[in-house]
Amino acid sequence: MHLLNPKRETFNQFDSRTREIMLKTIDFFERKGKKNLKHEDHERLWYDDFLEFLKKEKVFYTFLTPSKYGESDCRWDSARNTAYSEILGFYSLSHWYAWQVSILGLGPLWMSSNEDLKKKTASALQKGGIFGFGLSEKEHGADLIATDMLLIPNKEGGYTARGDKYYIGNGNKGALISVFGKISNSKEFVFFAVESAHPKYECMGNVVNSQKYVAEFFLHDYPITENEIISRGRAAWDAALATVAFAKFNLGMAAIGIATHSFYEAINHASNRRLYNEYVTDFPHIRQLFLEAYARLIAMRLFAYRAKDYMKSASPDDRRYLLFNPMVKMKVTMQGEEVINLIWDVIAARGFEKDTYFESATRDIRMLPKLEGTVHVNMILVIKFMMNYLFHPQEAKEVSQTGNSENDDFLFNQGATTKGTDSIMFDDYRKVYGKISLPNISIFLKQVDAFKAFLKDHGPSKEQSKDLDFMLSVGEIFTLVAYGQLIIENAIEEKMGEDILGEIFDFMIRDLSKYALNIYLKSTVTSDQMNACVKMIKKPETDKGRSGRIWTNSIYSLKDSYKMND
Repeated sequence: MHLLNPKRETFNQFDSRTREIMLKTIDFFERKGKKNLKHEDHERLWYDDFLEFLKKEKVFYTFLTPSKYGESDCRWDSARNTAYSEILGFYSLSHWYAWQVSILGLGPLWMSSNEDLKKKTASALQKGGIFGFGLSEKEHGADLIATDMLLIPNKEGGYTARGDKYYIGNGNKGALISVFGKISNSKEFVFFAVESAHPKYECMGNVVNSQKYVAEFFLHDYPITENEIISRGRAAWDAALATVAFAKFNLGMAAIGIATHSFYEAINHASNRRLYNEYVTDFPHIRQLFLEAYARLIAMRLFAYRAKDYMKSASPDDRRYLLFNPMVKMKVTMQGEEVINLIWDVIAARGFEKDTYFESATRDIRMLPKLEGTVHVNMILVIKFMMNYLFHPQEAKEVSQTGNSENDDFLFNQGATTKGTDSIMFDDYRKVYGKISLPNISIFLKQVDAFKAFLKDHGPSKEQSKDLDFMLSVGEIFTLVAYGQLIIENAIEEKMGEDILGEIFDFMIRDLSKYALNIYLKSTVTSDQMNACVKMIKKPETDKGRSGRIWTNSIYSLKDSYKMND
């Protein structure tokens, strides 16, 4: 698997209409140029031209309308949506944000049983509308139970909506915004649709200092009829959680896009800069920084694109995506931060200069681990699967690399995503690991065995299990196992060489050792747990020949291969 290069990518794996939209999107940004893109970012200018482009090319209509409600090219297809998220992240997180928030806003609408409202949604998409997800509140965050947004029944048989929402993307221009609240007399949960252009809708302003628009809005006795009711009761609750369950995936793709663009900028800068009569890329420590950044970036992409397959093929009988999607949101975005940190040490002060893409990347990459639930929140979701994954494997169907021509109907019929997670089973991860024979994979598996012994013989006590800081390190080790599984699965499919896998598991071994040391150093750890942690700490096998080949064939060869138009 190579890194995305917009100027060379053909997208031949997709149908002609999908390729057309992706190539036209790239052309939009390259025609705008980095100088104008940076200017608009610094001046926090709303991107009307981008929305006009989306409208003209019917991008959201084509990509975000289920096939039942749109024209022949319309479908909700995670294969192409994943790739499109990476493209937008590559160029601008603010522009990506309009796409991401529309996906969130559309989730409850497409899950609704209100067919007339679905047809209205499709019509708004066809006209170029963007959408919002009115869930969080200033006083309660995303605590759904504590929502203060009320639908108050009136004498006409309808409702009056009263309340405010906070941190709502696209809240300034949303054609429809899916709003979560309660019916005042019954306290029943409800999702309902509002229009930002309505006179009873008041947008209070942008709560962030950014080009993207993150609104606070008030509904001042906004009239709601049954026509605007999206869902009620358990269905409304499930719609909120199910939407986040698949939409959070896109944050990982944005991180991959940001890190990839930054990597190109860094290798171009370093390879063309001479210090002390040598090119910067001749310095051993610079090569090592690039090597680790590249291995982590390739791993991010291998994992996320493989996780996409599990999401796209999900069904009531196979919900393994509920483990892998939070990992894309949590693990991949955090790895994006790590990649940026590594290459920042390469370009140093240049990374602060206002004309670089990197200057905005250092700001934007920090946002992604903190959206759609913090790292700790997503880790809680991930840990639920740890015992079944590690200790109780069962035969599970093999998920192939999914095609690009099917509508993802299950995403809008997930049911209660928070129920029955203890019944979700996983195939034995050792089957996948056994397909590749490499020294570093063998070392990593020994660490995993030591981790399982730790859990079995000296696992967290009740008190430690309640300590999120303690469990975060435990969860980080578990996620590395699943991370490695999907990386290997995709590496085999993509016919990746053994060199890059050896380098990926080099940092995986070091990361697992680091998390084991973190547990060892906790104040509440017992002596038995400390001894168990020591057994997890191992050193990877280094191979200068491997590192040299990756540097020459995969990293340095990227020199001047991509530069955004000025």
